[in-house]
Amino acid sequence: MTKQSILKITGLLIIVTLFSSCNSNNNTGTSSKTTVDNPFESKIDSILELMTLDEKIGQLNLPTSGDITTGTAKGTDVGERIKEGKVGGLFNIKTAEKIYEVQKIAVEQSRLGIPLIFGMDVIHGYKTTFPIPLGLSSSWDMEMIEKTARVAATEASADGINWTFSPMVDISRDPRWGRVSEGNGEDPYLGSKIAVAMVNGYQSDDLSANNTLMACVKHFALYGASEAGRDYNTVDMSRIRMYNEYLAPYKAAVDAGVGSVMASFNEVDGIPATGNKWLLTDLLRDDWGFNGFVVTDYTGIYEMIAHGVGDKYAVSEQALKAGVDMDMAGDSPSVPAAFIKTLKESYENGKVTMDEIDRAVKRMLTAKYQLGLFENPYKYCDLDRAKTEIFTPENKAFARKVSAESMVLLKNENQLLPLKKSGTIALIGPLAKATNNMAGTWSVATDQEESNSVFDGLKEVIGDKANMLYAKGSNIDYDLELEQRATMFGKGIPRDGRTDKQLLDEALKIAAKSDVIVATIGESAEFSGESSSRTDLGIPQVQKDLLNALLKTGKPVVLVLFTGRPLVLVEENENVPAILNAWFPGSEAGLAISDVLFGDVNPSGKLTATFPRNVGQIPLFYNHKNTGRPLGNTEGKFEKFKSNYIDVRNEPLYPFGYGLSYTTFDYGNLKLDKPTINMDGEINISVEVTNSGDYDGKEVVQLYIRDLVGSVTRPVKELKGFQKVLIKKGETQTITFKISVEDLKFYNSELDFVAEPGQFQVFVGTNSDTKMMKEFELTK
Repeated sequence: MTKQSILKITGLLIIVTLFSSCNSNNNTGTSSKTTVDNPFESKIDSILELMTLDEKIGQLNLPTSGDITTGTAKGTDVGERIKEGKVGGLFNIKTAEKIYEVQKIAVEQSRLGIPLIFGMDVIHGYKTTFPIPLGLSSSWDMEMIEKTARVAATEASADGINWTFSPMVDISRDPRWGRVSEGNGEDPYLGSKIAVAMVNGYQSDDLSANNTLMACVKHFALYGASEAGRDYNTVDMSRIRMYNEYLAPYKAAVDAGVGSVMASFNEVDGIPATGNKWLLTDLLRDDWGFNGFVVTDYTGIYEMIAHGVGDKYAVSEQALKAGVDMDMAGDSPSVPAAFIKTLKESYENGKVTMDEIDRAVKRMLTAKYQLGLFENPYKYCDLDRAKTEIFTPENKAFARKVSAESMVLLKNENQLLPLKKSGTIALIGPLAKATNNMAGTWSVATDQEESNSVFDGLKEVIGDKANMLYAKGSNIDYDLELEQRATMFGKGIPRDGRTDKQLLDEALKIAAKSDVIVATIGESAEFSGESSSRTDLGIPQVQKDLLNALLKTGKPVVLVLFTGRPLVLVEENENVPAILNAWFPGSEAGLAISDVLFGDVNPSGKLTATFPRNVGQIPLFYNHKNTGRPLGNTEGKFEKFKSNYIDVRNEPLYPFGYGLSYTTFDYGNLKLDKPTINMDGEINISVEVTNSGDYDGKEVVQLYIRDLVGSVTRPVKELKGFQKVLIKKGETQTITFKISVEDLKFYNSELDFVAEPGQFQVFVGTNSDTKMMKEFELTK
């Protein structure tokens, strides 16, 4: 494989060093800028001297690959553009064979032989698919979450990919927004921990290794706060709210050394993020010290025209000046505004400078050096790796474990669960055999039919120990058109021609023959995800009707809930004896669900997003501010002239951090080692947790603080620590936490990151509604 053109540019092999800023403090705002020398600068400068303007702009162009098949890349339109040096990278192309063929064009047929970067939406696994991110976050297990990213990086890189558009760390408190499924919930502290775990998992400690991926934190910034929960919609909030509640996970990823950042679709302070200099340069680079590159989201530059920013030239110019380095999908024939189509003319007209173009090109070339592509452009094209490292038995076994640990037991009346592997089990519901829906949304590389369904999983786990009967029971929705919108991208659940009544009658006949009913009900995979906002957060009515009919049989019913968001489950919580929230568990869904249902795994997941009582409560989240007229009772009962609703209780159905177990955990003996600390001090907190039930189990012990008096109003509670621990039945463990002054800091009205003297409360318990509390004082 010739490297002549590359050696002509570089002159020697490069030792690749990741140089992104790794500032470890938790300050999400202004800080002293971290200056890091670029170890590749002289090499990059020598390349820039050889490049034409067209070749420079080409490095900023990230087109989709189209349907390139092996052996035909050279003759495609994208292949011709690569030869001309007008492409910097491709996305959504996979397999080492295809990527080798395209890379060969770039390296051996373009004038300068600059290699391409290859990106893909590897969101929650590659071929081995883990739970959707909202589900994965419910595990509260950072080591396990990091390993899922490590597995994904190994598999994707074995298929030729070297860049992933993940992690998505947008904080969201509005489950109407479909992309809540793709994030980590409502809390900035937990979201920051997960952001770091994901970046470390993808990038490891050596981006030049051929089994790592460059990560891309997204969507920068505030995308999860879109108005009315409608995708791509306006975001408007104060700076103090941004800094205290939304920015932390992005900065945590930057501090962890993330290689790239994706601009969001929404506006920030009235300016679209894609063209927002304060966001992409002043905050991200100057304050936070980010040294990677910024890519737009899909056609993000063009979309600024609809925002009302300017014409195709103005928006491209603004994006470049703001700090965008790479333009995603801007070369589409339907997209007139793009770097590749406008920047040359803008330069010739004096609207942008060569320094501005060179700055972006340098960042793109730096990323390619970091990935080792100048040293070996074919390093990700080892055909043998794909045969031995993708969808392996070891990876599948790990996915099964992860899926089981991410599920959340919402209700278990009279210890109906775990089930016994005996008698007759009726498996009923439209998602029981929906193999192609088990991986959930954003599972673009998953071989959907290679997943295992609930039907298949139960069959395998129970074997011949119990009898299993099946009926579909209903369709996903009465409305066929809505169902089709919710089962896109190859995830259709065919209707078999029978009427709703015929489906229900069959289910009731099956139920009558059973000892227990397992109802597989909820959203289909694409009911949540991008452009899947909902105004009705209930289980679709046809499935509710099925569930209610099954309850009327008098047989015990276990609801296995599939969802990509918090749903409104008041009726189900009142009437269904057992509810297991499975989310969308991934490629090993059926086996993992069976493990939990039959007690081979004790559920330990905890919610990372609040479940409301109705849509009217939204946005609803645990770390809200108090009001001047808070409720005086803890039962959520109505009080006139207080901050509450007249028609529904104030508190959520299931709070943040909530999740049951097959065993019980008792908390006691909460202790602080001192009543007062100063600005250099720290406080040690301990609590005893006893497993008083009949099963070994894992518990997520959660610590919250409240700053009682501040120069600006403070939340009623804030998560500041958690530990997931295995406690044997009958065992008592002492769990310890350490709180430092850094944990007490917040952004004041001047956006200074400060801790203020005063009284603090510490809460420790099994969810955010815990009442166990001690106090301490922070002094000057």
